[in-house]
Amino acid sequence: MNSVSTVAAPDKTRPPFDFANAFRRYGTSLIFVVIVAGATYQSAMFLTERNIMNVLRQVSGVGIMSVGMLFVVLTAGIDLSVGSISAMGSVLSAILVQQYAPGLAMPLVIAVGAACGLFSGMMIAYLRMPAFVMTLAMMTVARGLALIISKGQPILVGERGALLSDFAQGFLFGVPYPVVLMFTIFIVAGIVLNLTSFGRLVKAVGSNAEAVRLSGVSVPRHVLSVYVISGALAAVAGIISTGRSGVGSPIVGVGAELEAIAATVIGGASLAGGRGGAFNTLLGAVILGIIGNIMNLADVPGYTQQVFMGVIITVAVLLQQGTQWMRRT
Repeated sequence: MNSVSTVAAPDKTRPPFDFANAFRRYGTSLIFVVIVAGATYQSAMFLTERNIMNVLRQVSGVGIMSVGMLFVVLTAGIDLSVGSISAMGSVLSAILVQQYAPGLAMPLVIAVGAACGLFSGMMIAYLRMPAFVMTLAMMTVARGLALIISKGQPILVGERGALLSDFAQGFLFGVPYPVVLMFTIFIVAGIVLNLTSFGRLVKAVGSNAEAVRLSGVSVPRHVLSVYVISGALAAVAGIISTGRSGVGSPIVGVGAELEAIAATVIGGASLAGGRGGAFNTLLGAVILGIIGNIMNLADVPGYTQQVFMGVIITVAVLLQQGTQWMRRT
């Protein structure tokens, strides 16, 4: 009897369009378009050049912090200290700019922020302390140091800080310098994450740290580095705050860590690590700024805005978990 070979028929049950994957890739852009359309409908003032530049200037600090938060989240970590480090950066920049040239004072401030991240990173990467607990402790320490250094009082920048104020309040071809700096940092972050081995390994650590370790790569070193990046960028945000207001304040950045986390989550980054991108994180930060701007234009009280922000974060996480569930099924 001749054996008859059978060829399996192609699986026609697979859906022609993977909605979960499409939403994971383009969901942030879709949310951005919807938010912009709603904002335009809500207020005729929204799309004016002055208002758009105002929104971008306001989100520049949180946007820069969210870049550092993105690197941390990609390794399945969290950094709750960024708001407090920005406060310390704000106070130190106001003090140091009166004693040294900005070209020396600002790198010193950034180095202090990086040192805070270095300490947190060492405890997390090498001593295996939980990131939530360690960065919560650093949040308290950094805020306390900012209050001690400033004696709980705002510090005027004065005439010696004129260059810092000129940068934070100036424009390049009609775009505020802080916004130019924010875009530059996001571009650099995108290049690092997509085109360098360091960026690919950071994502790999968040996806499967054990596999990275078995391949001979130092996982603790990469975990440590992302907290250094986060601390340094938080200090940059504090410098921008001082330049914009002309005052170094120890209460700068209260709650900013939540906004930075929200920007990364809305941008599609997974809190479980391994997934996220610079461009979508930028969109996430801008979306938060647009929502705040629209609520300001609509005279929504500040406390009510906080409720809306919490709801937005919850919806973003639910959408993220929902698309993951859809992919598994």
